[in-house]
Amino acid sequence: MSKAKIIRIVRMTFTQETLKQFEAIFKKHEKAIGGQPGCFKVELVKDTTNPLVRATVSRWDSEKSLNDYRMSELFGEVWPETKRLFAAAPEVVSYINLN
Repeated sequence: MSKAKIIRIVRMTFTQETLKQFEAIFKKHEKAIGGQPGCFKVELVKDTTNPLVRATVSRWDSEKSLNDYRMSELFGEVWPETKRLFAAAPEVVSYINLN
């Protein structure tokens, strides 16, 4: 198995009312996102101190694969649906795996 080169983290803050909606959206699309060309894995994690914060951690073979997903029909469906639920602006960072 090839090693993921790009690690993308999207940290999102929700309200009590919108958190469950987001988790349902993630569950609905998790397999489709993880099945995108070049995606090795996508995970949903919970902040250790703020119960309203979640982050997605996805691992990609290249920045091109990540950007192809960001231009896909699937992303065009998932992101606007998710974005409307935010209580604060999301924080997005990408890392290069050095191992």
